[in-house]
Amino acid sequence: MGAVSLLGMATAAHAQDTPLDANAASEQAADTAEAAQADEIIVTGFRASLDAALDVKRESVAAVDAIVAEDIAKFPDQNLAESLQRIPGISIQRDGGEGRAITVRGLGAQFTRVRVNGLETIATSHDGASSNRDRAFDFNVFASELFNSIVVHKTASASLDEGSLGAVVDLNTGNPLGGRTGFTFVASAQGSYNDLSENVGPRVAGLLSWKSPDGSFGASVSAAYQQTDTLELGNNTVRWAQARFDSVNGTPCWYNTDADLNYTTPRANSGGRYRPSEACDAAGLAFHPRIPRYGEVGHDRERLGITASVQWSPSDATKVSVDGLYSRFSEDRREKWGEVLLRSNERSIDVVDYEIDENNNMVSATLNDAWVRTEHFLKQSRTEFYQLGATWDQDLTDNFRFTLLGGFSKSDAEVPVETTIIFDDRDAQGYEFDYSDMLHPRLTFGTSVTDPANFQLAEIRDRPSDVVNKFKTVQLRTEWDVTEGFQVKAGGVWRRYNYDITAFTRDTAVCGNGGEDLVLGTITCSPSSAFGPGAVYGFPVTGDLADLFELGDAGQPGGNTNSWLIPNLDAAAAFTGLYDREARIDAGNNRGVQEETKGGYVQFDMKGDLFGLEYAANAGMRYVRTEQSSYGLNGGVLVNIERDYDDWLPSMNVALFPHEDFIIRGAIAKVITRPSLGSLTPGGSADGFNYRINFGNPQLEPFRATTFDVAFEWYFAPQAIASVALFKKDIESFPVGRTLTEQTFTSTGLPASVLVPSSPAALNPEQLSQPIWTIQTTVNGTGAELKGIELALQTPFTFLPGFLSNFGGIVNATFVDSSAIYTQTGPFTNTCVLPGCSLGGASADEYESTLHGLSKEAYNATLYYEDDRFSARASVSYRGPYVDAGSGTGNIFEGYESITNVDASVRYKLTDWIELSVEGTNLTDAYRVRWVDVDTRRAYENNHFGRTILFGARLKL
Repeated sequence: MGAVSLLGMATAAHAQDTPLDANAASEQAADTAEAAQADEIIVTGFRASLDAALDVKRESVAAVDAIVAEDIAKFPDQNLAESLQRIPGISIQRDGGEGRAITVRGLGAQFTRVRVNGLETIATSHDGASSNRDRAFDFNVFASELFNSIVVHKTASASLDEGSLGAVVDLNTGNPLGGRTGFTFVASAQGSYNDLSENVGPRVAGLLSWKSPDGSFGASVSAAYQQTDTLELGNNTVRWAQARFDSVNGTPCWYNTDADLNYTTPRANSGGRYRPSEACDAAGLAFHPRIPRYGEVGHDRERLGITASVQWSPSDATKVSVDGLYSRFSEDRREKWGEVLLRSNERSIDVVDYEIDENNNMVSATLNDAWVRTEHFLKQSRTEFYQLGATWDQDLTDNFRFTLLGGFSKSDAEVPVETTIIFDDRDAQGYEFDYSDMLHPRLTFGTSVTDPANFQLAEIRDRPSDVVNKFKTVQLRTEWDVTEGFQVKAGGVWRRYNYDITAFTRDTAVCGNGGEDLVLGTITCSPSSAFGPGAVYGFPVTGDLADLFELGDAGQPGGNTNSWLIPNLDAAAAFTGLYDREARIDAGNNRGVQEETKGGYVQFDMKGDLFGLEYAANAGMRYVRTEQSSYGLNGGVLVNIERDYDDWLPSMNVALFPHEDFIIRGAIAKVITRPSLGSLTPGGSADGFNYRINFGNPQLEPFRATTFDVAFEWYFAPQAIASVALFKKDIESFPVGRTLTEQTFTSTGLPASVLVPSSPAALNPEQLSQPIWTIQTTVNGTGAELKGIELALQTPFTFLPGFLSNFGGIVNATFVDSSAIYTQTGPFTNTCVLPGCSLGGASADEYESTLHGLSKEAYNATLYYEDDRFSARASVSYRGPYVDAGSGTGNIFEGYESITNVDASVRYKLTDWIELSVEGTNLTDAYRVRWVDVDTRRAYENNHFGRTILFGARLKL
């Protein structure tokens, strides 16, 4: 039996007579992932796929890594991101327990370009509390079964599409002319079980392909469907902050004053003037959790993917391919939290029995008049992706040929529902938090949080949105074999990319009228300063509006409160008429960018002997002109900005062959990544909860860099390699944020209508003219540097006796370092700055850090066993800690701790056409730990997602 199918059969690759360029490497991987004839197969199964991948790597002049179908289908991977993490230098970011985005050699997802069947595209998902509204590609949109090969280009060539500082990733679907003659049918069915949700969901896939007897026509169609229901449990602080409280250990912090500023009687809950004291100052300058909480996040996901391919080759000189891909990814994300809202409400809260640690963190305290809050959040999202492309390969003569490629793609990520309903008890007594163990805090509610009479329905929110990415591409590539060992390649490209986001809000505060009437409006409530003990600020909660929530295993310690009421979303939405409210424009999130790219390249490919040393090389120049048009709402006015810029991008790759099994590679190139989409639009947004304003900058220059690479590869046995790769990237321009502190909202010229109506600033209009706002924008910075090393070893254990020779191993390690300068605003240092007697002393300073998203260390290891019937694999992936982004509220940066994921699979062939399997992901149930402030590592979140077990069977005919 010979064919490699889309679902896991593999063959050895065909060596190329000429060195592979960037596009040919992907084409070879696509071809070799399909079937060769049975008499050409030396090994079968997983080892054959390793042969195929190594042949792609070995025959390419540039630095590439590849995976063929066996790796994708037979690793216990839920999507492509988890398959890619096996490649040296690649780490992934997980969301809801699944891989979502990749980091290549320390550069985040926005620096990686992705092509599907040769066409650049972007797939966007809303998987997570924050939607992807940037250039990053969300790999979780696609089921891994839809693809038969992946090629990662780590160095640039003139013939390779520009736009990447990290890598260009090629995803390839079917190649029916590469399969066996006649019909091929493959199907698989699995059940997916998560031990936190205790739910079993289906995962099915199938391939049907046909190739004519004369080999001139082929067609294939494949489909994959998956439904999963998983849980995420843990705690969250939503960062830490400094603020002054109403009283501390019985000492009032606020007083009524006379004209001479002589303090008279204490002023509780609101208003008045702050009076410095040892207790009040210590508590005010200490960092406390903004929203300490435990909760549950449910992820109900569904994936459907369909591919189709038709190929016609009437002669050896002509081949025409038409490829289509459709994917639908939907998720209901449901969050249930029990919390205390210290954020922006500290003025009314009394603190007693507190403890401040050596890092100035208020790690424990008892709070009176606390804002106890429970919330229920539902986000329904749906991403539809489709792509249609066609390729015409034509040999005009024996030494001249061309490829004409064209197509379009669209990713529409829609959120019709993003609803939050909130219950508040704003004068709760005896609430305790204890973060002595930062990862497992004890949160105890002093008053009953299971009694509806203690709550009022206080806020309703709904924020529907839509993100659309569209690509249109036409590309011509030509090759001219001038002489033996010398080839000229030239081509041109036209590409149009459109990014558009629309967003709306139905947010409102719910205002009670003596507990009898419900008033819904944009700002119809009394200012928050009027809320005191017993105040009516919402609508009384009844049992019909509430559900009892029971917290499962979230890592909480003994004594933690584990039961509370949450809003019943359907009942509360119907009661308040939420979905009948008119949706208003969310001014900061209605924006877009169009980029039209025109360019061309010329590249010279050479091979031969130099002083007896065999070599292969390519060198060339790529020119690209980018015409950019962006729009956004600024102060309620639609603003359009147009600009253009040019880039000349030289590159060179060299491979030396001192021995037939040893390769030395070197590369140098100029590369670019276009700026972040969110930074390019002229619109702005305002956050009335955190008093922050963000503006875009359409004049940003691209990220530009010079890259250097050298690698040593030893292919010492079949399916084996030992390699070392060194790389360096000098990033010449690096957009960075600039922060202006102690500004007023009115100085921006923005109308108050851009604020969320339920935010403190919207409810307190006097805050708009106070110098308490932080304004952020983006400018072109001074650049950054990145350097690192990749180590890889892959070998079968054929040197061992007996059955031990069926074992094999794959290990790799990546070590990266970088240096970049970011601006961050530090903590407040004093509590009373006259005349307003406000918190002061915070300053915006420059801090050196690694690039955001960069882990200094990453490791992957796989141990496998394979014989004629039985195969097993266990894989370990480690990603070191990293800074993820700048932070706020006085914290310097935020990021994630290291994480280790363990996956495994076991397969057994009952017959040549039926195979049984059991696979597991995240077998150790690793926790994802997030922190704020690089020095103190204050707790942000500590969540786990459970183990996922897949069991099923596969049929091949």
